[in-house]
Amino acid sequence: MAMTVTEKILAAHAGLEAVTPGQLIMARVDLVLGNDITAPLAIKEFKRIGVDRVFDRERIALVPDHFTPNKDIKAAEQAKEVREFAREYGIVNYFEVGEMGIEHCLLPEKGLVAPGELIIGADSHTCTYGALGAFSTGVGSTDMAAAMATGEVWLRVPESIRCIYRGKLPRWVGGKDLIIYTIGRIGVDGARYAAMEFTGEAVDGLSLDGRFTMANMAVEAGGKNGIFAVDAKTVAYVRERVSRPYQTYASDPDASYVKEYTWDVGTLEPQVAFPHLPEKARPVSEAAEIAIDQVVIGSCTNGRMDDLREAAQILRGNRAKKNIRLIIIPGTQEIYRQAMREGLFEIFLDAGAVISTPTCGPCLGGHMGVLARGERAVATTNRNFVGRMGHPESEVYLAGPAVAAASAVKGRIAHPEEVCKS
Repeated sequence: MAMTVTEKILAAHAGLEAVTPGQLIMARVDLVLGNDITAPLAIKEFKRIGVDRVFDRERIALVPDHFTPNKDIKAAEQAKEVREFAREYGIVNYFEVGEMGIEHCLLPEKGLVAPGELIIGADSHTCTYGALGAFSTGVGSTDMAAAMATGEVWLRVPESIRCIYRGKLPRWVGGKDLIIYTIGRIGVDGARYAAMEFTGEAVDGLSLDGRFTMANMAVEAGGKNGIFAVDAKTVAYVRERVSRPYQTYASDPDASYVKEYTWDVGTLEPQVAFPHLPEKARPVSEAAEIAIDQVVIGSCTNGRMDDLREAAQILRGNRAKKNIRLIIIPGTQEIYRQAMREGLFEIFLDAGAVISTPTCGPCLGGHMGVLARGERAVATTNRNFVGRMGHPESEVYLAGPAVAAASAVKGRIAHPEEVCKS
């Protein structure tokens, strides 16, 4: 029976020869993830179950990253609850301030994700790990609790949608532009509970960092997961980080897809998603006169080395316009260190930026960049809902790191070529 890569992974983890879309399965999990917002709820339910141990101390990851370093007393109490649970149950993969990172940047870096695995997390952007050819998806805190106890999760097999990207990407166009463009074309519910399979020569040319960005935002189209084929780039990335054996899967040539889209992106402009939905995608040329107050470069979507390097290309020799708050957040401690080694921090500081320890803070209006009434931000984050980054009457424009950096220099949304023409 022909199957997609998502169906093959789910079948293997359910102990079945084959599965079909709509089928209900119980599947073995390879990793369970929680953070400082979602894990406390899961811990409460876990203790209500009455078990005295987790299913596997090495296959649970707890990463306090949303309101950390603690922004207030409530945040401190939540982080403390997660910390004490990790100690009590001997959770191996607990990452505290000083050794942590934004969860979806950190787990692949630490080798906790491999091709062919099944990862669930009580965070909607757990779908990020599809960049490595894994099935990964967000779940509720009660599902997380059950999985910590049993090592299994209940799932409905999703239908698959294939997104094919033709052509060679123009300069300054990357994974963030492709996924914003895709959501703009199909809508925020265009892939509802579907597996989004990304393919074509344009995405083949993306680095793993670019693929992480695309998989991360599959959920913004309603997707259950986003996934890429495993290729030489994937194997090279994993080889440096993963020592355990893993199984790779590939879609059969005659696998069935509920929808198939093909786009020629060889002339695509950098994209901007206007408030207040990621589907409001427009080319940057249609946003060029919009004044802004703040720029955030970072998050689980665009806080990796490729993103920081791209921003540095724009900011080198330039400075953020007066009264523009430029906030740069490396995704992990290791990314932070590597950016320092490469001299990127000097470029950022010379440009008038502030550089933060890894945190999700501003993405969800938590801390480190909350917006006031009437303010506008360009952000490399993944959501621009009403009030997402602060006041309900503020506005968030989503873009890639090149557009974000250029906008900081110009004080308005700008094409990177306006700043960096060399």
